[in-house]
Amino acid sequence: MAEKIATRVAYGNALAEFGEDKNIVVLDADLSKSTKTDTFKKKYPERHFNMGIAEGNMMAVAAGMASCGKTVFASTFAMFAAGRAFEQIRNSICYPNLNVKIGATHAGITVGEDGASHQPIEDIALMRSIPNMVVISPSDAVSAFEAVKAAISHSGPVYIRLGRLDVPVIYNKESLDFKLGKGIQLTDGRDVTIIANGLMLPEAIKAQEILKEQGIEARLIDIHTIKPIDKDIIIKAAKETGAIVTAEEHNILGGLGSAVAEVVVQNSPVPIKMVGIEDKFGKSGKPAELMVRYGLTPENIVEKVMAVLAMKK
Repeated sequence: MAEKIATRVAYGNALAEFGEDKNIVVLDADLSKSTKTDTFKKKYPERHFNMGIAEGNMMAVAAGMASCGKTVFASTFAMFAAGRAFEQIRNSICYPNLNVKIGATHAGITVGEDGASHQPIEDIALMRSIPNMVVISPSDAVSAFEAVKAAISHSGPVYIRLGRLDVPVIYNKESLDFKLGKGIQLTDGRDVTIIANGLMLPEAIKAQEILKEQGIEARLIDIHTIKPIDKDIIIKAAKETGAIVTAEEHNILGGLGSAVAEVVVQNSPVPIKMVGIEDKFGKSGKPAELMVRYGLTPENIVEKVMAVLAMKK
């Protein structure tokens, strides 16, 4: 069984490792134990600031620090980062194109028992709609670590979407070639392409194995960077496989599926189906039960694959 590590844990570890750079400052909205920025705080307490439960103010302070030349990581739950602080992110960070990185943890419905008020299923749609913002949704601890590294190297705003749950480690640190705006093809296939990210990538891997047993060859692609999106890998997949299924822990409106469809419809139209939350609020419950309730399972992916295969010319 693959080792399981939460992406938020990898985020905290990455901040602590790259914190040797004295230009890096970390802000948190009174959630450092949950966002794992306390890992950075233990090593560099003089550059970690608890801004209290005032997310909008935290983003404004981050913008101010960035305007003075700092690389600032501002962390809180995704619901509060993308939702409560949207205006400050838009006007104070993205409009002047400042070097602020937003570490948004506890994303999606797998926050679980906290319920709909704490389950952000709109954050990708919100963040990718803002000019200058880069949006990343890593699938495991290794890619989350590399996402932080890439965010530091990038000059400008970055939104990193991270989860609460422990998830399987998919990638090997030594061999992973993580680049912003470049998808990763995990398997080849000629019949259909499955495009996933976040905690839906492990589910897509399971779906690909089920399909293989049925004689269906599915190409599997991890689109970890939703903006800027890798148009080339998507267009190539559309042309070579003729059908696409997307899988995400997000509303199907405005998320990964929408982003992929925008590329496909303008360049190489093929049948597309989307696995995701179908424009509904979440509910309180155990994460595994919610995944089933909202159709975020390998079986749901397989079902959508069968539907797009039936639509192929």
